[in-house]
Amino acid sequence: MANFSKSNVPQFSVDVYQNEFLPEGGREVNAIVTVTSTGGGTTGGIPLAGVSASPSYIPGAAPEVPTAAVVIMVDCSGSMDYPPTKMRGAREATAAAIDALRDGVAFAVVAGTHLAKEVYPGQGRLATADDGTRAQARNALRALTAGGGTAIGTWLKLADRLLAGSEAPIRHGILLTDGRNEHESPQDLAAALEACAGRFTCDARGVGTDWEVKEVTGIASALLGTADIVADPASLAADFTRMMENAMGKEVADVNLRLWTPVGVEIKFVKQVAPTVEELTSRRTGAGPRAGDYPTGSWGDESRDYHVCVTVPEAGVGQEMLAARVSLILPDTAGGTPQTLSQGLVRAVWTDDMAASTSINPQVAHYTGQAELAQAIQQGLDARKSGDFDGATSKLGRAVQLAAASGNADTAKLLAKVVDVVDEATGTVRLKAKVAEADEMTLETRSTKTVRVKK
Repeated sequence: MANFSKSNVPQFSVDVYQNEFLPEGGREVNAIVTVTSTGGGTTGGIPLAGVSASPSYIPGAAPEVPTAAVVIMVDCSGSMDYPPTKMRGAREATAAAIDALRDGVAFAVVAGTHLAKEVYPGQGRLATADDGTRAQARNALRALTAGGGTAIGTWLKLADRLLAGSEAPIRHGILLTDGRNEHESPQDLAAALEACAGRFTCDARGVGTDWEVKEVTGIASALLGTADIVADPASLAADFTRMMENAMGKEVADVNLRLWTPVGVEIKFVKQVAPTVEELTSRRTGAGPRAGDYPTGSWGDESRDYHVCVTVPEAGVGQEMLAARVSLILPDTAGGTPQTLSQGLVRAVWTDDMAASTSINPQVAHYTGQAELAQAIQQGLDARKSGDFDGATSKLGRAVQLAAASGNADTAKLLAKVVDVVDEATGTVRLKAKVAEADEMTLETRSTKTVRVKK
């Protein structure tokens, strides 16, 4: 384990959990990398590039430079009036999120239909949060009315333009939708997400049950945010408050997980496995010879786990090698040398001790099961929708078995609303004849949420 600390920034640490022993000729090395950020302080000094300092004051900088910038995107399409509680809930939720803004944070509100319109403050700019601007923004929400279509890519592009005008290191979006993205092509949305990726993070929420789960989770995944369902509009305000409070807790932006591998080592995959499963392999960008960066977004006081799998050259008993070096990297926004916040090592040691080489590290085993659980749920629900009930029963039964074995009680409860569990140990289940749409969508939306391995 290595860590980096400075009095006015969070301390990052990296712990690597693995069984480094391989049998003679063994090639696959698995490791769980736990990254922890703790103790961001406000004790003065110039903050690191990309690191926010005091919530209300940045030493050495002009007072108008905010530590964070947030754009709230509210669906105002015609369907938000059916029932009217959705639009009312959206206004109340946005007001609650505005109330949770720290003083000094830059913010704006966008109304989204087949177009994107600035609701507050307008004129292509962001407001600075204080008692006066928060009150003005709440008043402006009265103008939010339902009408028109849905083109989420236009909302995201407007949010990007607004956030681009801010010098804040933490740039974040909150997006609420109640329907499918019917007024632009999937290619248009994909292009907007590609343009916005790496420029700001975004939490996405679907209200009601008329939206497309894969669209909302795809937005959150591309922009390194969270996704969830709020089936009852009355619950929106509490959810928006939690989202904004979480955003206000972020202190370090644009942290990358850098993987360096020696000659002959190939990367099989890199994925986040806690608190949710998130595939990162395809998001690699080159970072010099034998190194690549994987984006992790913004950090507050929190811990996340990553599964790194590499293949190494064959070697004989008694040999050992460094299989990979994992570092947390903070880019220098001014184009200077990136800062290494922390790093850990993944090793490979060849042995003829069968007990040592066949033992599976508990962390690796646990998260391999959690990744399979998420996949089994997705495949089971897809099979159910397509009418393949035998396939759905098999996959969802396996999901029940994995959830029980890993202690993922929340997912087990969601599965029990979709299947009747006969024997969780063997994964024997029966599909329920009738399933509430909200229950099925909740299971699909939350399928990637994992539980931490028990120490």
